[in-house]
Amino acid sequence: MARIEEIYWLRSYGCIAVFCFHLLDRLNQHFDNVYLDLARIPTVLGTPTFVFISIFLFSTRYAGAIPEGFLANRIKYVMAPYVVYGLIYSTTKYVNVKTSGGNIDFISNLVEYLLYAGWHGYFLIIAMQFYVFYWAYTRYRLERFLPPGPWLVLGSLIGMLYWGLTRLFEFEPPGYLLWVAPWGWLYLFFLALLMARYYPNPPQITLLRKLSHPGWLAACLGLIVLLSLPGWLEYSSKETWVVPLFLLSILVCMRYLHDRPAPPLVKKINEYSFGIYLAHPLFFAMVDFSDQWMHLPPVPYALLMIVAGLGGPITLSIAVNQYQWSGVLFGKQLAIR
Repeated sequence: MARIEEIYWLRSYGCIAVFCFHLLDRLNQHFDNVYLDLARIPTVLGTPTFVFISIFLFSTRYAGAIPEGFLANRIKYVMAPYVVYGLIYSTTKYVNVKTSGGNIDFISNLVEYLLYAGWHGYFLIIAMQFYVFYWAYTRYRLERFLPPGPWLVLGSLIGMLYWGLTRLFEFEPPGYLLWVAPWGWLYLFFLALLMARYYPNPPQITLLRKLSHPGWLAACLGLIVLLSLPGWLEYSSKETWVVPLFLLSILVCMRYLHDRPAPPLVKKINEYSFGIYLAHPLFFAMVDFSDQWMHLPPVPYALLMIVAGLGGPITLSIAVNQYQWSGVLFGKQLAIR
């Protein structure tokens, strides 16, 4: 399969977006202001970007012929790191609470992290659900009943309604179970299928051609900024306003990044993206632990967060990928051509 340059750009963006979302969240706990809120707007697209990329690549690579072992490989490379890092993050929280004199039960905490997906690895559960869905969709030719065009529209409406109603009624199940439910992410699956079907020329679809004009994206961003200024918006990938923003962003990116070669830095971020995604909060926590004594001003604190949050996971990824088994457990490095 020919290289799809747009995916290099999107994966790099998704990785940096997730990283910056968590970085800004940490900074927001120390320095709360409207500028940090505005900076968080583009970062909320990180998680949806990764889901979109996976289904898009499957659709362009496999079409209607899924290889043997498809699901087994996905389980190995996705769920093994989920369990390993879930154990690490849950144990870290347990130790922190205990050393601070708090009351916490180890098993209950472990259940929240692993069973209720109560850490940022909830994305892996979302992805795994859609891998299974893609397998069933292709194997049983579900396109006859779920055509991607109409279901992109319906899935978008379902997603916006789901996030809106759960906010309105303040529905909060344990952990991140609210977030891993597929209803809020259906639009990503059908958008990826539709874009892959017509790749590299999705503008032949009249509606997509019109919506891929940057003016629509600029207007959407302008409205979001206006609503942000009085503090009316919450910032995460699980918000009603994220659905139209993501749709317009992908259409514009896929149109204007087509055949634009990704530079070495972008490809290098791709190579370590999974490791950065999985491990950066660990190194953020180390900086916060040290800052209890250092009391750094805002700029040095942010710089140390960036250096540790990127350098630490990259170093860890290089080390664990020296061996296949540890690469599987701690996040496999991508082979980028």
